Amino acid sequence: MAAAAVAGGSVHTLGVSTALLYRLPLSSSTLLRAFTPLATPRSTRKLEWRYGAARCAANVAVSTQDVAPAISGAGADEGLKQTWKASIDFKFIRENKEAIATNIQNRKCGGDVEQVVQLYEQSVSLNQEVDKLRAERNAIANAMKGKLDASRREELIEQGKQLKEQVSELEVELTMLQEKLQMEGQRIPNMTHPAVPIGSEDVATLRKEVGSQREFPFPVRDHVDLGLALDLFDFEAASEVSGTKFYYLKNEAVLLEMALINWTMSKLLPKGFTPLSTPDLIRSTVVEKCGFQPRGQNTQVYSVEGTDLCLAGTAEIPVGGMYMDSMLPESALPLKLLAYSHCFRTEAGAAGSATRGVSTGVCTGFISSAKWRCL
Repeated sequence: MAAAAVAGGSVHTLGVSTALLYRLPLSSSTLLRAFTPLATPRSTRKLEWRYGAARCAANVAVSTQDVAPAISGAGADEGLKQTWKASIDFKFIRENKEAIATNIQNRKCGGDVEQVVQLYEQSVSLNQEVDKLRAERNAIANAMKGKLDASRREELIEQGKQLKEQVSELEVELTMLQEKLQMEGQRIPNMTHPAVPIGSEDVATLRKEVGSQREFPFPVRDHVDLGLALDLFDFEAASEVSGTKFYYLKNEAVLLEMALINWTMSKLLPKGFTPLSTPDLIRSTVVEKCGFQPRGQNTQVYSVEGTDLCLAGTAEIPVGGMYMDSMLPESALPLKLLAYSHCFRTEAGAAGSATRGVSTGVCTGFISSAKWRCL
């Protein structure tokens, strides 16, 4: 429902949801989970830091039914051109393709390392051929600077024309090949850190525990039973209005959500953070630059059909977009930003991982606070 997360590792749970998952950007393979048992006082709150196997469909949903994306375009769209080119080390991929193939399997992604290596080798070979023809053209141009008889000059001119046509044709082919290579390369996930256990929650490693869980002398009910009994949720009406995995908050739950947002603001504003309310719609190029694949096979992003716009899955994406393609002087650092946004996530691939409760994704309020430093 509402949470505050500080970039760099600190996760502050606010005690609303039974489980909150905060996913780090794709540049990191670590997943941090913070569990706050319901009705547990702050003094005895249990905080678990877990390393879990990173997956492309990493966000775990807690919901009553499976997800049905409400906006089209969430799947792969072959008709779209590459909108942004990530910096990819294709030599590393070629030299470590076995390890990368294993990493793809562990992360349950759709990248094809064999195809990437094949396209890269074709690109290298074709580029060498183009360079060779260009060198021949240059040699002919240099030769024509000297004294030549008419027949030899005509012969060189004809050779130059032929080489120019060949180079032009190959350059078109090379451009198309490089675009396809880039597209397939961006489907390859980052390498998972060796310390991350591979598997389900059963192999997760407990890093730190603070306090102890409260013991109750009566059967403990979860937040769904409590919420329905207190008339705080309405799942049935939301499923009719918006589809599966949506919900209405009612009565005190609404007031509690707003209070938690204001509480978080009141804690961070005195520390110098600048409050932001971010846009819900983001250009797909911005989403890609933040490490997400808006139209990948297992994307978590809703894409608006017929446009280059996506619904923001977290406030960090539009916040990061504020400073993209710009240089920040060291004197301006650290930047302290506190952003509130809706979070729209398809939860693709999460079916069956959890079947009950208020979803951590789909559409929920989220407060993200980031402190950017000079590295």
